[in-house]
Formats: sequence, structure tokens, C-alpha cells
Amino acid sequence: MRALAIFLFATNLIAFAATSQGKTTIPLETDGPRDLVTIKIGERVIPDILLDSGFSYDGLIIYNTQYLDSLDLSHAVEVQIPGAGSGEPSRGLMIKPVSFTYGDIELPDQMVVVLKSDTFKGFQSNGVTGYSIFGHYITEIDRDLGVINLYRPEERLPIDSTWATIPMSFKNYNAPWVDVSVSVRNEPPVRLSTYIDFAASDAIVLLERPQMKFRLPDDTVSAFIGRGLSGDVYGKIGTISKLVIGPYELTNVKASIADERVRERQPGADAVLGCGAFTKFNLIFDYPHSKLYLKPNSHFGQP
Repeated sequence: MRALAIFLFATNLIAFAATSQGKTTIPLETDGPRDLVTIKIGERVIPDILLDSGFSYDGLIIYNTQYLDSLDLSHAVEVQIPGAGSGEPSRGLMIKPVSFTYGDIELPDQMVVVLKSDTFKGFQSNGVTGYSIFGHYITEIDRDLGVINLYRPEERLPIDSTWATIPMSFKNYNAPWVDVSVSVRNEPPVRLSTYIDFAASDAIVLLERPQMKFRLPDDTVSAFIGRGLSGDVYGKIGTISKLVIGPYELTNVKASIADERVRERQPGADAVLGCGAFTKFNLIFDYPHSKLYLKPNSHFGQP
């Protein structure tokens, strides 16, 4: 097998599954603030796959090495997969094309990478996917009903005046960007350019650099923030006064702080918005029309 460094994966078009209602409904699985899905490759069922908006190509990375023996890797290519962290990229075995299913939807022409090391051993997820779903289906995450609804781009969405609309943009590798505002120490909110990393449980990760639009919180503690494909990420934890997303204001928000050289994989971002920012909302990610819809769910009034 030859070694191949992967920095940008080509995006493939996928076929849409026909449903009589114009949408496909799948039970929502959660791990705290994070959303999980179950993938099936052939007869092999792989549960607890993170649904990640920051995962920017058609495919799947499997963290759990126990699945190495259950897939046909006879024509696999060795690859390096960079990500957050200060170490070397993870190494894995890539097979392509592969078809897998998500609920009743078949996703053909996918790229599947199985990690060769136990970098993520002990994690509650077995892998990560994203663009295969977000990039081709309008994706509604309804925490009140505990379901994910997938709509084809031409379908009429169940949008009314209870939903707020936030513009999204796509700058690098198909990752969605939105503008939010933060007030760290009760100063007037400052507008930040952020990208959404839905695999991160943080509400927001403020990226530390020589010149920033914000000051850091007064009281912070050193902390292990998470693990990326290039190693562990260490930083600080503090509390900011406000996080403003569209018309909604969240107060006394726990924020992570990390060196941009270790955490950032989208040049120019002021911060990273994690799924922890969205637990109080039902969401609709509309990649085809560059919009994010959100409305408060039953958890909105909770601290």
C-alpha cells in the first residue's frame, strides 16, 4: 500500500432516496450535547457515529479499530488525516468507493477511513461523518421529538414565524460559518466570525492569537479541551457574559480558550461554535440554501 496525505477530500454527488412524505425521519441519538447516528456498511452495523458539520467530505472515519477485521481492506490505501491538535496527523486505511446506509437512505460513492491506532479508545463514539448528510439533505434536528428529519433540497420546509433565520457561508472545505456576538466581561457585544464544529461539545471555543477582537475572561483554569486527529488540545476554561446567536442571547456561558495554531483548521475564524451552543434549540441546517434555522426547544429556559 502506498502512503497518501489527505488534506482536501473531493465531494461526490449522492442519490436521494425517495419517500412518500418528502422527508425521512430517523430517531435521534445523543451523547450529552452531541448527536449520534448509526451507519450500516453491508451487513455490518456501526452505531454511535458523531454527526459533525465540520466533517467536510462524503464519507466516514471510523475511530474504533475493532471494525478493521469486519471490512474488506484488501485494496485500502494508507492515508494521513490532519485535524485539531499539536501532534502528527492520524494514520488510517482508506477504501473507496463504498456505499453505506443511514436509516432508509443509501449513500453511494463514499470514502471510508479506518484509523490504525487506538487514538480515540475510550470515546463514546465509534467514528464521525457529516457532509454525506448535511451536504445533500436539509437536516432538521428536533430535540423535543427526539428525531432527525431529512428533506431533499426541493422540498418545502416546515418553517413559520417561530423559526429564526441565520445566514451561513462556506469558506473552506465545506464547513459552515455564521456570525455571532460575544460579551466577555459585560462590555457591548463584539461580532465574531465563527465556523460550526458540531462534533465539539463546547458552546464556543475562543481562539487565542496575538490580536483578538475580545479580551479573555478574568478567571480561567487550565484544562484538557479535547482530542483531535492531530492529538490532544489543551487550553483554558472560563465564563463569558453573553453569547448572542441570531435574536437569542445566552448568558453566563462556559467558554473554552485555545491557541489558534492548535485548534483552528479554518483560517480567519475568531472562534469555533460547538454543539453545546445549540442544545436549547431545534435546528435546521440548510446547506443547499446557505441558511441555519433555529427556535427554542423545551430546554431553552434551563440554566
